Amino acid sequence: MSSPLPAETDTNTLNSKKGEKVKQIHGKRIVSAIAVVFFLAFVAPIILAGGKKEAEPSRVVEVFGAFVDEEARRFEEAIQPFIDRTGIEIQYQGSPDFETLIFVRAEGGNPPNITALPQPGLMKNLAGGGHLTPLWPEALAEIDRNYAPVWKDLGSFEGTPYGIFHRVNAKSLVWYPRKAWEAQGYEPPETWDEMFALMDEMVANGHTPWAAGMESGGATGWYGTDWIEDIVLRTAGPDVYDRWVENEVPFTDPRIREAFEILGEIWLNPDYVYGGTQSLLTTSIPDAPLPMFQDPPRAWMHRQGNFVTGFFPDRIQDNLDEEVGVFALPSINPEWGTPMMGGGDQFVMFNQGDTPEARSFMEFLATWESGEAWARSGGALFPYVNQDLSAYSSELERLTAQALVEAEVFRFDASDLMPAAVGAGTFWAGMVDFVGGQDLDTVLRQIESGWEQ
Repeated sequence: MSSPLPAETDTNTLNSKKGEKVKQIHGKRIVSAIAVVFFLAFVAPIILAGGKKEAEPSRVVEVFGAFVDEEARRFEEAIQPFIDRTGIEIQYQGSPDFETLIFVRAEGGNPPNITALPQPGLMKNLAGGGHLTPLWPEALAEIDRNYAPVWKDLGSFEGTPYGIFHRVNAKSLVWYPRKAWEAQGYEPPETWDEMFALMDEMVANGHTPWAAGMESGGATGWYGTDWIEDIVLRTAGPDVYDRWVENEVPFTDPRIREAFEILGEIWLNPDYVYGGTQSLLTTSIPDAPLPMFQDPPRAWMHRQGNFVTGFFPDRIQDNLDEEVGVFALPSINPEWGTPMMGGGDQFVMFNQGDTPEARSFMEFLATWESGEAWARSGGALFPYVNQDLSAYSSELERLTAQALVEAEVFRFDASDLMPAAVGAGTFWAGMVDFVGGQDLDTVLRQIESGWEQ
């Protein structure tokens, strides 16, 4: 069995990812102190270990990232063709404390040649600090050949490209119990209107369309923010989305209000959501999809990122391709096509690590060859337009990779890009209040107030 992300993903993992902003609020005062500890405990051993390699220093490229354990093994397997062909040694080091350590090393004047950044803000901070080398003509040529234009834009800071995207993930996906759908004759919709027609057909058949739940401990509410972000992309488009992230378009703007109203047409209708609003507020993220796999299904669709397969029952995970179907959350405004929201790891090169060997490796990362072995092993998606979709280890991964490639609009999670007081604060809380029945204009004003904190 393989799944788009490791099956070990659980509530703690989700809260950790979404809770990074909460940590930013509470942990700024201790970062300086713990950075020294991390440097002594993790960075010094890395440096010393590097000195023990027999390869000539000029033929060694040090890469530092957040891949650990199985992910690190699969990444190393994926880059082996480059090592075999060039003789360049790639020394990869992963750490769970990567996001702290990379800034310690950069500011300390001892960065790796290349680093893999899992958060878009990290690239902007490092580029803004003057630490990174802009991409050069050969690397840009590979990006132009192998990626949709949006990926160059996402890897740029103030108009200058720095990042090369490798493994990515997708959130704008709808999952369903394949066998039950086939028995009923249901077909995946391609537009929002078709989706509502399908929902009404389900209700007429005595079926509840959506399984949903957003309880996630201290991070409760983030599931709702994902829905709002998807709808804003589909109605207002990427330019408004980008300005919304910067508060140039406030939450009280009619275009953002419209997204809440559209979501309310689904979530606030007890015919459309299993268990109604009470279930939405109290059902945990991992438990939310489970009603789809009861016999008969208690709900027939669930919107979630490609990590969700790790929450499915074991009997479903053991036979994903036969038991589960997936489609991209449909288009609303045809002008924007079917946008995709998600995240990804982008590789950047430090000024002090700029060598011909490091450049050669960066150019390799911009090609499908650098991801193919990982795709065959499972657990990763890639954005290359010329990739061989048949290489993916499961039909579900092929479908999600195809949705990624076909999306003309791709954006990172807006709440992850907003200040913590908003993205991991008032926005999360506002989603709970919205589902709980508070007046929408009051909710929007309260969310917007986070920008003043």
